Amino acid sequence: MNSSASAAPTVVWLRDDLRVADNPALRAAADRGGPVVVLYLLDELSQGIRPLGGATRWWLHGSLSSLADDLAARGAQLLLRSGAAEQELPRLVREIGADAVFWNRRYGASRAVDARLKSSLRDSGVTVRSTAANLLVEPWTVTTNEGNPYRVFTPFWRAAQERPFRDVVAAPHEIHGLAVAGDALDDWQLLPTRPDWAAGLRDAWTPGEAAAHRRLEEFAAHQLADYHRRDEPAVDSTSRLSPHLRFGELSTTQIWHRMVGELSPAARRNAPKFLSEVGWREFNWNILFHSPELATTNFRPEFDSFPWEQPQPRDLAAWQQGRTGIPLVDAGMRELWTTGVMHNRVRMVAASFLVKNLLIDWRIGEQWFWDTLVDADEASNPGNWQWVAGSGADAAPYFRVFNPELQAAKFDPAGEYLDRWVPERLSPEYPQPIVDLKQSRADALAAFEQLKASRG
Repeated sequence: MNSSASAAPTVVWLRDDLRVADNPALRAAADRGGPVVVLYLLDELSQGIRPLGGATRWWLHGSLSSLADDLAARGAQLLLRSGAAEQELPRLVREIGADAVFWNRRYGASRAVDARLKSSLRDSGVTVRSTAANLLVEPWTVTTNEGNPYRVFTPFWRAAQERPFRDVVAAPHEIHGLAVAGDALDDWQLLPTRPDWAAGLRDAWTPGEAAAHRRLEEFAAHQLADYHRRDEPAVDSTSRLSPHLRFGELSTTQIWHRMVGELSPAARRNAPKFLSEVGWREFNWNILFHSPELATTNFRPEFDSFPWEQPQPRDLAAWQQGRTGIPLVDAGMRELWTTGVMHNRVRMVAASFLVKNLLIDWRIGEQWFWDTLVDADEASNPGNWQWVAGSGADAAPYFRVFNPELQAAKFDPAGEYLDRWVPERLSPEYPQPIVDLKQSRADALAAFEQLKASRG
């Protein structure tokens, strides 16, 4: 380490990488030797930035609080500022006389902001370094033989695994921090107040890097051995790592290296399937990189003419509140509202019910999940909704309409999941179904046939 008391400060600009271990930008700044200012900028103004939903705002508060403690233990301050990045970051650089800015890359529409900042800061004589940290593979590096992005998952994941993944970067033991005045976290009002709807989130989750690593080790030691039962919502066999990944408290690189490390024989058998789910996340980010309007625009443009129904407020509210009269759908939606997540199998069923049985535009469901999921990110959330709707990459075939009753019988045969979330389903108080499953499936197939016919 080349330490110098007179060295100019380095700014580390954190985004969805709220961790100290395996953080290449933070480690490079610490190794540089001079003072380091670690910045988190709450930017909901810049073009390409999607404002956070309520559940992710709750998680962000906890994650930033945890990160501040982790940085303080190493001698650094977490500086909080708010505003548009193209104004606030250069202002900070001038304020403290920084001569370098480091960040880890992001891959959505906001990367245009980063490109402009990189250019303008360099023009003013500031060193700017961006590094790979948040994906296993950079989106532009995995392409077909023709040089195009993959539209189908299986060949994408096969090609991605053919290249070596980077090593995990050790956390810096000490950071020469620089005290700078910033915002108070509580002043951002990320937490709900009246009403305080976050009690279920507090019961279910502990944000932060330490909790993420505890969860990873718990999964590797216990749930991974039962991962072949991941489609059964009553069975504790999934990783529950998705919100930690969403905020970068844990990296996919750390997960990969843990999964190829020491595991029990049963866990070892299931590790490839779990890693393929990590790969599906990578696939969605690859799609978003090449299609930055994924949350608002059909990936397959032929779906622009799909005959979506005008949503009836009563039906939409019944879906959102878990009172459709369809037990598995209602169970999932209540789990979501209470805990900020929904079991993946049930997510597909609940989404299919909205877009195919009710024929409501997938974007409406995507927006609701964006607000209520603690793990909603700008790639997986719209990517998965488009997959269910049939309008996305490697999408489910149009004729696949999940039957909630058959799905419940197959994956929750004892009714344990339903008992937990819809205990009144067998009582007279439980509502009648808002739609006939058989007839609405026929209507959906007719709408899809209409779409096919319109394409000639």
